[in-house]
Amino acid sequence: MQIITSKDELQRLCLDWRCSGVKTALVPTMGYYHTGHESLMDYARQRADKVIVSLFVNPTQFGPHEDLAAYPRDLAGDAEVASRMGVDVLFTPQAEEMFPQGHGTWVEVPELAKGLCGISRPTHFRGVCTVVMKLLTLTLPRLAVFGEKDWQQLAILKRMAKDMCLPVSIEGSPIIREKDGLAMSSRNIYLTPEERKQAPALQLGLQHARDLVAQGERDVEKLRAAIRGYWQQHLPTGSVDYLEIVHPETLAPLESVGRDALCAAAVKVGRARLIDNLKLV
Repeated sequence: MQIITSKDELQRLCLDWRCSGVKTALVPTMGYYHTGHESLMDYARQRADKVIVSLFVNPTQFGPHEDLAAYPRDLAGDAEVASRMGVDVLFTPQAEEMFPQGHGTWVEVPELAKGLCGISRPTHFRGVCTVVMKLLTLTLPRLAVFGEKDWQQLAILKRMAKDMCLPVSIEGSPIIREKDGLAMSSRNIYLTPEERKQAPALQLGLQHARDLVAQGERDVEKLRAAIRGYWQQHLPTGSVDYLEIVHPETLAPLESVGRDALCAAAVKVGRARLIDNLKLV
């Protein structure tokens, strides 16, 4: 496995691969790898000749009072994981390599970014789109893989690639969970033992709504009330950031559950902000 820190070196290598007909896959990450990250690398490994993983804690997707400085990092451990998973290139640039002084160009998909996480993190997806566009330009992959845990991010990046006519397939890989159902996240280490004990209730509340839909309930407000009631009982340390039932592609809020409905939520539990989603039908 090659470890590359220079964007120019990475671009030269990936351009040679693309021109030679080599099928490449990109897995953008911020590091501190767990089984969820491994599943993304495995997904890419099964579908491409060469796998490039970027490891970059992107400062432009963090707000002024978020956890950029505290975000967990373990470059040596992450390199071992990537090598074991058969990654061909691990790209580990410094912030000034990706965003040099004077950088002033941004990529946005404002319609899809205005709700859900975009309400409390108004500049987050601008930072995500911009760094992903840079990574796609540098690596020229045939496909790029993202986890479905951040469904809004996935929907936004798919729209960005479509609107910008990018020659890449943006693909989602299923959420990987702990044995008790909590979606894996690098930020789960922020949870205290008591918070960690309650955290699986985030997903269980969404499953409760899905069960109600299966029983015939279609009213979105009643479903949201049922989820909040479940969380009040089983996740009392949590503070709801958002809880919405939306169309999975347009992310438009729904009033009634029809053929396509996604329940998406973010709950602050102590220092951690946990996100999750579940299709209700």
